[in-house]
Amino acid sequence: MKALRVLVALVAASSALFVGAGTAQAGMDDQMSLVDGKGRTMTIQQWDTVLNGVYALDRNRLTREWFHSGRSVYNVSGPGAEEFAGTLELGYQVGFPWSLNVGLNFSYTTPNIFLSDASLSPLGFDPIGSVVTPNLFPGASISSDLGNGPGIQEVATFSVDVEGPEGAVAVANAHGMVTGAAGGVLLRPFARLISQAGDNVTTYGEPWDMN
Repeated sequence: MKALRVLVALVAASSALFVGAGTAQAGMDDQMSLVDGKGRTMTIQQWDTVLNGVYALDRNRLTREWFHSGRSVYNVSGPGAEEFAGTLELGYQVGFPWSLNVGLNFSYTTPNIFLSDASLSPLGFDPIGSVVTPNLFPGASISSDLGNGPGIQEVATFSVDVEGPEGAVAVANAHGMVTGAAGGVLLRPFARLISQAGDNVTTYGEPWDMN
């Protein structure tokens, strides 16, 4: 019996991943809060989430391809909120109904440059002086062996160190692909805030059908 293999690739070579101060905007999809061990309230939100399924470029009936855009915003309030430090993660729960000897592989690259407080005035425009390069992962890959049968795999595809009482991570047109899984594929996006002490809170979005 031949083994089927699932390849899941998340390539953000043509995407942008930004870290900056969190700001309120229309389109919040979901949120969750937790009071941590120090009495602070940790809140994580997902905004403007879009998983745009497209026709698979390899023309394989077992391939699902999409582009992911969205924004994750966190806020910490209470005593010691200014000293908060931790990790903000974005990822998916990937579900498929049938498989055999499945392996999951994620890979991505993240451009790590954006403009901070750049003036758009014709007289004061100085983009080079406003360039900021946050310490983001330039690329990474994740592999996991799921074994046989139907399954759900949770994979954090982006992970960024954060500091301070609030902040955000945004991704635009990150490319994702699943190939080798029989049946439909569902993706449930999530965002997770983890403190240095290990307290963590996760918010899950609605499932997206990649059929």
